[in-house]
Amino acid sequence: MPLPPEIVRLIAEPLCLADNCDRAAAAKRHGQLEKLLHFHAHRYYVLHQPLIDDAVYDQLFCQLLDIEAAHPSLRSSESPSLRVGGAVLDKFSTVAHRLPMLSLDNAFNRDELLAFEKRVQDRLGKNTDRRQSLQYCCEPKLDGVALSISYENGLLVRAATRGDGRQGEDVTENVRTIPSVPLRLQGDNPPQILEVRGEVYLPLAGFIQLNQRAEQRGEKTFVNPRNAAAGSLRQLDSSLTAQRPLALCAYAIGFIQQGKGVTTADNHWDSLQQLADWGFVVNAERYHADSIEACINYCQQLSDKRATLDYEIDGAVIKVDNFSLQQQLGSVARAPRWAIAYKFPAEEAQTKLQHIDWQVGRTGALTPVAKLEPVFVGGVTVSNATLHNFDEIQRLDLRPSDTVIVRRAGDVIPQIVGVALDKRKPQSAPYSEPRHCPSCQSAVIKTEGEAIARCPAGLTCVAQIKQAIKHYASRKAMDVDGLGDKIIEQLVDQQLISTVADLYTLDLTTLAALDRLAEKSASKLLAAIEQSKSTTLARFIFSLGIREVGETTANSLAQYFGSLDAIAAAARAHRAPSKESADSVLLGVEDIGPIVAQHLHDFFDAENNCSVVDALLTAGLHWPSAFREKTEQQPLAKQVWVLTGSFDTMSRQQAKQQLQALGAKVSGSVSKNTDVVVAGSAAGTKLEKARELNISVIDEQQLIARLEQYRAL
Repeated sequence: MPLPPEIVRLIAEPLCLADNCDRAAAAKRHGQLEKLLHFHAHRYYVLHQPLIDDAVYDQLFCQLLDIEAAHPSLRSSESPSLRVGGAVLDKFSTVAHRLPMLSLDNAFNRDELLAFEKRVQDRLGKNTDRRQSLQYCCEPKLDGVALSISYENGLLVRAATRGDGRQGEDVTENVRTIPSVPLRLQGDNPPQILEVRGEVYLPLAGFIQLNQRAEQRGEKTFVNPRNAAAGSLRQLDSSLTAQRPLALCAYAIGFIQQGKGVTTADNHWDSLQQLADWGFVVNAERYHADSIEACINYCQQLSDKRATLDYEIDGAVIKVDNFSLQQQLGSVARAPRWAIAYKFPAEEAQTKLQHIDWQVGRTGALTPVAKLEPVFVGGVTVSNATLHNFDEIQRLDLRPSDTVIVRRAGDVIPQIVGVALDKRKPQSAPYSEPRHCPSCQSAVIKTEGEAIARCPAGLTCVAQIKQAIKHYASRKAMDVDGLGDKIIEQLVDQQLISTVADLYTLDLTTLAALDRLAEKSASKLLAAIEQSKSTTLARFIFSLGIREVGETTANSLAQYFGSLDAIAAAARAHRAPSKESADSVLLGVEDIGPIVAQHLHDFFDAENNCSVVDALLTAGLHWPSAFREKTEQQPLAKQVWVLTGSFDTMSRQQAKQQLQALGAKVSGSVSKNTDVVVAGSAAGTKLEKARELNISVIDEQQLIARLEQYRAL
């Protein structure tokens, strides 16, 4: 590969600079050094074809730093000095992606890949030319952190994590420190705007070195490369990120606005070459396939090669290559129809079962957790595995000190799938089901027909108290920011609180005396507790932790009854249905059957629960009177709405909550009973079915207008 003439000339320049040079000379040399350093970094980190040794590169880099120290104004947004990190941030801001970063549907075997192609062909219809010309692009699925990097006129201006797919965290300063990320695009004619999608990962060699350094310093090591990459990207001090050997592999163009003379590829395979021409690393294991059978063979070959790669992968990504076909195929809510992730089979390993712990949940349920001798499987170090209940222990015939087979696939919770019987100790005895709560020693009970044993002590059991408070403070309940598990455990263990209502009696002196809480953090926590007093009726009901009353059921109760007093009265009045009578107001509420109704009755019939609720109200918890007394009186009562596609000004969850607050039932599927379908961008099959059934369809702006109109009634 011949070197560009300008680089040849620059390489010949002397490596020294007079100490007393003027700014003009310094600026000239600074520009030369920028070009040289970018060129050599690209050769080293992207092409893996270095032309100079590290000592010479370091000389050039130190010279650049000396010039910028003497003339700080010369440091530009593309200076290689940014690789060492910049200012320390207070927090990450939020960035909206120009186009959503979608997830992928999964396939786990040959049949599911064949079914994927059939869906693609069916979607393309009877156009045989298109169906016969189907080609695919196959790439390894790196186990890292998805990233979106934006360039304007060739310069890196912003980088953001995937987040929820629509918006992520601004990690620009950290991404600038990654050597394989170009600060300026290669070539003389870059696009006006370019948003690149890629995966930040930690090569295995770098991961091992990182953990070795941590061990030498007596610090905690990382569990796996993905966690290390994610933690490195979320450092508020970018100089710390710069010390981590991160790399970026670009896998797609998310958005492009062409400048003059810029042409773009019409297929994914060629777009990857464009990314390489602009200076990005693209995966060398990519493959262009002319049939789904070729894709299947690629997946098998990649699986066989997996152990030899210098990075973690958990599968392969298969994409329809042609962009126009991708556009025709479209997307569903969170995934494109033209791509699929083939996930490798679960990985298994053998390790020793040390013992079984019984954990007590918020509702008193006793859950067995297997404590294992740590073993590396499926990309992580596993030391615990959930066993669900005692029936599972019996099914597996687990015994103390057994050698067990542990399986983990992707992000799935590790599970024990069997016992190596040939390694079992002679005369080992089976485990017995616990008779007493491990926290409060109350005799456990087991309802007929249920597999789960429970502690009946309720809020006199310390373990249940802790779990109840954790649930109350969680994001979907009262969202008390800063009230983490460790703080809750301290508060309960030191007998500073015994119910959720006691949170509102805490003061600054008490909180500041806890471990890991300085006065500033304690003040913020107090403010968060105070802020939680303003909530909604649905959130309040959910936060109480009533058995089997989740978000949806709590919302249904709030809409139907409109007040806490009405809910409590209906719960107390409930009687279990009998052959003679099944009369119960609760059973008229959507999502509530006899079991949930009985749980509601038991909760509000218990004097200690009512005392806690009264204490919370006395502490000042309140919510707006947004609900009518009966759902039938609300503007959208008895109407069925469906949301599909992506929205710009609100999330689908926010839209759902606003519609439910006006009495609507928000369904996940379209049927002849649907009244209105709200279609955002990239709406899929639900929109098509609505049109087939001649159902009213509105867009996001029309939804906003209607919500304002209904709220004004």
